[in-house]
Amino acid sequence: MRRAGLRTRVSAAFAIGALALSACVTFVSYELISNTLFRERERAAVRATYFDATVINSGLTGGEPEVRELLQALDIGADRYVLLYRSGQWYSRSADEAAGSAVPVKLQEMAASGEAGAQRIRRDNEAALVVAVPVQGQAVFYEIVSLRELERTLQLLALVLTAVAIMVSAGGAAVGWYVTRHALRPLAAVAEAASGIADGDLDTRLDPDAEPELGRLTASFNHMADELSRRLKRDRRFAADVSHELRSPLQTLAAAVSVLNRRRDTLDERSAAAVGLIADEVARFQALVDDLLELARSDKPVQREPADIGLLAGRVLRSRGLPADLVEIVPGTPVDWTVDRRRVEQALGNLLDNAVRYGGGPVAVRIGKGFLEVDDDGPGVPADARSTIFDRFVRGPAANARGGGDGTGLGLAIVAEHAAAHGGKVVLLDRPGGGARFRIELPDE
Repeated sequence: MRRAGLRTRVSAAFAIGALALSACVTFVSYELISNTLFRERERAAVRATYFDATVINSGLTGGEPEVRELLQALDIGADRYVLLYRSGQWYSRSADEAAGSAVPVKLQEMAASGEAGAQRIRRDNEAALVVAVPVQGQAVFYEIVSLRELERTLQLLALVLTAVAIMVSAGGAAVGWYVTRHALRPLAAVAEAASGIADGDLDTRLDPDAEPELGRLTASFNHMADELSRRLKRDRRFAADVSHELRSPLQTLAAAVSVLNRRRDTLDERSAAAVGLIADEVARFQALVDDLLELARSDKPVQREPADIGLLAGRVLRSRGLPADLVEIVPGTPVDWTVDRRRVEQALGNLLDNAVRYGGGPVAVRIGKGFLEVDDDGPGVPADARSTIFDRFVRGPAANARGGGDGTGLGLAIVAEHAAAHGGKVVLLDRPGGGARFRIELPDE
């Protein structure tokens, strides 16, 4: 299972934290508000009940009063229900014989002992408050106060607080996303700088003043880039020095082998074969030294000048004995390019040599706006070899399958270096119908 990214994890943590905090605040707020509202409602109900009980108590003085008329005379609203228990009988404003069933037994027992009290109940699936006040003559006055409106208010309050908690959680997630976006921006700069170095831009550095908190990381990265640049320059210089030192003895050896090779007819068969092998290896060695020198010079700035790219491609084809009509110019493509002629000629020549050796020969050289393509008629390049095909001293499966020994493994690496020197790149594609397509992309200047 793929692990979530850092930004997602931090945003989720912010959201969960905000949700937990808002849930606690919501719960505490709801409890405090609901308790306060209930206490205030109960106080109001008790005060109203005592006032009504005073009226009833004065009406029960002397004789045999008409209880129902007393109850009818009370000024109560639709949310209050009054009862009177006297001489073992329940009285209400209506002729409801079961009127006293809503009063809890414990409250009745407490009121019968002469103590006033109150208790919450559920009546007709609604919350209510029963208040009991003893009056004269062993009678008890009860008032049932509906808490329906208070319950609705609390339900609305719970809904609002829940919505606020959800919005706070969403806000926490948004804050987490925003914070991580800005917090990870320096790391994105590091990743971009590392990508630039990987692409060959060895002058890429991080600004030490951009993020003071990451000063140590910035210093370490820049030190690494400096060391890498120095090492690569040292390696190039070493390769150039070695190649230069090898050229003189190689030229002498090549001249001597050339003299022997011209007299092969006077030698016996085994000696002639040995001279031929030596001549081939010397030629291959010379090609390797020349390629190493070319790679050593690849970090030098390009020498741009106007060039007719169509004529340049045709000249490279003819120099290798290939027909110039392989060149195809995409309609609308400008033929006058500002490039380093030597580098472009060598890059195109290396692609053509690669197609001849390993790709069944080139079938087209296509020129479009900002790119050169060489199509071959070979088996193509397997997927597992594509990531290293432009590395140095790498030879593809086709080279090994054909048993060719004349390649140095540096041809495509030189193409990549020349493309990078122009600010471009070389990519490997599949040719429609089979074969490989190597594209050199050169940005406009």
